Amino acid sequence: MGESSRKPDAAPLFVVAGPSGVGKGTVVRQLVSASDRIWLSVSATTRPPRPGEEDGVHYRFVSDAEFDRMVGAGEMLEWATVHRTSRYGTPRQPVLDARSRGLVPLLEIDLDGARQVRRSMPDAVLVFIEPPSMEELEARLRGRGTESEEQILRRLETAALEMAARDEFDVRIVNDDVSRATAEILHVMGLDS
Repeated sequence: MGESSRKPDAAPLFVVAGPSGVGKGTVVRQLVSASDRIWLSVSATTRPPRPGEEDGVHYRFVSDAEFDRMVGAGEMLEWATVHRTSRYGTPRQPVLDARSRGLVPLLEIDLDGARQVRRSMPDAVLVFIEPPSMEELEARLRGRGTESEEQILRRLETAALEMAARDEFDVRIVNDDVSRATAEILHVMGLDS
């Protein structure tokens, strides 16, 4: 990984990204369950909470003005506008606080967010979770039964672009088995003992 600018006692930041339907959320949940040293980042968003979502647990719900202030003050590691309506981002300070406490920060974000984190924290370890094949990814997306044909085709088109960028990542993990993929990432994080 080369030389790092982080303090020797600060845990590295890990970023998990990959195409929609690859099973990132499932793997991340297993990672968090496997080690009490993993600290999962909570994104800030300008969208209103959905039923059952709690502020500070699922997301940090903020106003447009507060999000603007956070971006302007350099308080976001990464951020994006999603579906041309709501903004999502990773607040920087909680990540730094977790690192300084010896926890291993983990972000589950998209490709553009991973690129932004790489620019702002070059010592971050970027992990790309990929499907066994594009055919398997399509089967998973269709199997969810939650999206229209148009949405599935758009997700597959985005997935092809994301797959083309996988060499930008430090580690690539094929998610053909959730337990094995989780174990591989725990090993990369140094938390498999």
